[in-house]
Amino acid sequence: MSEIDDAKVTSSPLLIEAATVADYERIGQLTVDAYVQAGHFADPQHEYLKFVRQVARRDKYCDILVARKDGHLVASMTLIQAGNEYADIALEGELEIRMLSVDPGVQRTGAGKAMVVAAINFARQLADVHTVSLTTGERWLATRSLYESLGFIHRAERDWVVPNTDIRLVVYSLNLAD
Repeated sequence: MSEIDDAKVTSSPLLIEAATVADYERIGQLTVDAYVQAGHFADPQHEYLKFVRQVARRDKYCDILVARKDGHLVASMTLIQAGNEYADIALEGELEIRMLSVDPGVQRTGAGKAMVVAAINFARQLADVHTVSLTTGERWLATRSLYESLGFIHRAERDWVVPNTDIRLVVYSLNLAD
């Protein structure tokens, strides 16, 4: 897509790189599987899960990174700057991580952490970005712990509720100068 082509990262034994057209179907299914298995959604046909399957459209407007382990796609995430139609929370100067998903079979092996580190490294290459931000579930304690271990700070004043639901999302950010 853009600068991502120069942001190939190797994190043994993971290879983190830009998604390709051949990855689209797997990215969509991986995201659905991860969200359903984690209990975030009960129905794989939920409207939001239909949205996350639209990888080809999203890739036209965002940067999508994938992680491969032994040649198999095991994680993905979408990176978005403020002003992009896919941005939920990104403010001017922020790179937002969205739809970070790890194959349930490789969760808790460091793939999620490697993806977040790759996003931070990617953000550092962008002259107009000074912060990485993301949203996660209020009750997703393991995920929140991961972000906090990497230096992300909970920004409670930016927390929000998904419209027409009782799902509360919390916002984290990492200032790249810290």
